[in-house]
Amino acid sequence: MDNTNKKSFSGLIAAPFTPMNRNAEINAGVIEKYADHLIKSNVSGVFVCGTTGEGPSLTTEERKLILEKWVEHSQGKLKVICHVGGVSLNQCIDLAVHAGMNGADAIGAFAPFFFKASTPKDLLSFLAPIANAVPNLPFYYYHFPSLTGVTFSVSDILPEARKMIPGFAGVKFTHNDLFDMQRCLNYNHGEFEILHGYDEVLLAGLSLGVKAAVGSTYNYMPQVYLKLWKAFENKDIAKARELQLFSVKVVETLIRHGGPIKAGKAVMKMLGIDCGPCRLPISKFAQAEYEILKKTLQDKGFFFD
Repeated sequence: MDNTNKKSFSGLIAAPFTPMNRNAEINAGVIEKYADHLIKSNVSGVFVCGTTGEGPSLTTEERKLILEKWVEHSQGKLKVICHVGGVSLNQCIDLAVHAGMNGADAIGAFAPFFFKASTPKDLLSFLAPIANAVPNLPFYYYHFPSLTGVTFSVSDILPEARKMIPGFAGVKFTHNDLFDMQRCLNYNHGEFEILHGYDEVLLAGLSLGVKAAVGSTYNYMPQVYLKLWKAFENKDIAKARELQLFSVKVVETLIRHGGPIKAGKAVMKMLGIDCGPCRLPISKFAQAEYEILKKTLQDKGFFFD
């Protein structure tokens, strides 16, 4: 399929947490309520089983179940990108084929993070059979070097990407290298779609021309970013900066309380959507710390009603 200049996504795309019970087993029953919450929040889609969804900590069957439930409960009102990346090529292909057969709108995969590709060509050689297993689905490379350790400039990958992956649609760009991001956005007159991946610098991405963003904080404070986006479009940069700074303060707080996944799940519980604990090695949230986090966020102006 030729995806040239086809833009599949726009606006905010939430990266959902994976609901678990107290024993860190999948609690898929929460997804219906979760999807309804996101639909009402006016996000445009979900990126499931990625970093926020603890994808690398899940089994193949768990990842398949989660995708099926998100497709079912999104009711066509949310576009669903399924992350199928991992360290086993056969597993990634299996997940990609499953996503294609079960209603995903697109798939994505990050670079294998244990045995690492030594050149951009090696990386594409790993990604190509995953993407080409479902040629009718747009494929996005998930660039997250701080976690994968794979640091090739994405703009150096793009010239070969289309040749090796006909369905290559773009990149989920989770990196602070805005020089590389701008090169990607403008490669071949904007041929590829760049999904902005750092919530706390969304304004920078908008200034470079991104049209869609994927993030964890869009689960519980999308209104902040929707207002930011509107302010940017209205050329009210002072207001956009103010809203971005609020986002930064929230993210700083989450980092001090175990990080965006652990603390983010706690925030979802505060909103009435209990996603449970994380899987080890991410530790459980103690009740005392939960109360401290809630009060700290409230003191910063975060509202839970």
